Amino acid sequence: ALREAVGLVPQDAVLFNATLRYNVQYGRPEADDEEVRKAIAAASLGPLIESLPEGLDTMVGERGLKLSGGEKQRVAVARAILRRPRLLLCDEATAALDTATEAAVSASLKRAGRGRTVLLVAHRLSTVMHCDRIYVLERGRVVESGTHDELVHKPGGTYRAMWALQAEGLSDLEAEQEEKMLRALKEGHFADGDGADAATAAAETSTS
Repeated sequence: ALREAVGLVPQDAVLFNATLRYNVQYGRPEADDEEVRKAIAAASLGPLIESLPEGLDTMVGERGLKLSGGEKQRVAVARAILRRPRLLLCDEATAALDTATEAAVSASLKRAGRGRTVLLVAHRLSTVMHCDRIYVLERGRVVESGTHDELVHKPGGTYRAMWALQAEGLSDLEAEQEEKMLRALKEGHFADGDGADAATAAAETSTS
């Protein structure tokens, strides 16, 4: 079935007032402990769980209030991976995160994309620059497509203009963090393997 083939990582991960184990295993309740551990590793949740006295049995609070934004997103990534989807859909998965946290979650998504197709929907262009193919939408129509390098060097291009606009809006510290993150993602320092097959669409003044 189509629903069984798709895993979703939304912008605002919905967590239940239950344990970390329950929230991860919600993606596929029948999954065994080994499968849960693999999903946790792929989502880079291991260090967090090891730091908690109760580990996977730690309660996360109402809507996951005991976790940071990045931790909640990684739980959502683990949950999606546990479904063993052929298509991983990430809908603004890093939009509400700061640059440093975005780098960590993007690394988790890149690792999670191994062996499957990943569709990223994002306003923040740094999230999609490592994708195999980027589609730029303007007023609901695809106006450009290509790799990040192709689009950012295209004279008069929509993507190029958006990239420049976003770069201008960064503080010096944010720009330095952004540059480090992009370099690490491009060089594959955040994830083992060769990353994900991914398609990314851009809408209006953003990729989407």
